[in-house]
Amino acid sequence: MITSITTYRVTYADTDPMGVMYYGNYAKLYEIGRTEMIREFGFTYREIEEAGTLMPVASVNTKYLRPIKYDELITIETSLKELPTARMVFHHKIFNENGDLSNTSEVTLVFLDTKSSRPIRPPEKLTEILKGEGLS
Repeated sequence: MITSITTYRVTYADTDPMGVMYYGNYAKLYEIGRTEMIREFGFTYREIEEAGTLMPVASVNTKYLRPIKYDELITIETSLKELPTARMVFHHKIFNENGDLSNTSEVTLVFLDTKSSRPIRPPEKLTEILKGEGLS
């Protein structure tokens, strides 16, 4: 398993009138975690797209355990448990400022060819990096 950790300060715009993170904004947190994980591998989503691969979200399975509030510095833990095929499954845990588990999610992305929108295998560079990190 590969894990990446990043932090995020909850802004006023992220919250509902009660000062709690609006449920629809959690997807943004998952994207932040995924983006930073891929950046840690040495390249970016932009580079993946420029190489001819799109990575749309196919499914999101989320559990809301505790509220996250305005101005909290939260921790986003993003993990990969297996090598991607035509799909790549990210596992997210979000911890509130006190370190309590507040949210979990499993987000599945698929690899599509930019021109045809047909499923393809992941970029070879990504697969090689993940193998080098110990995924099989």
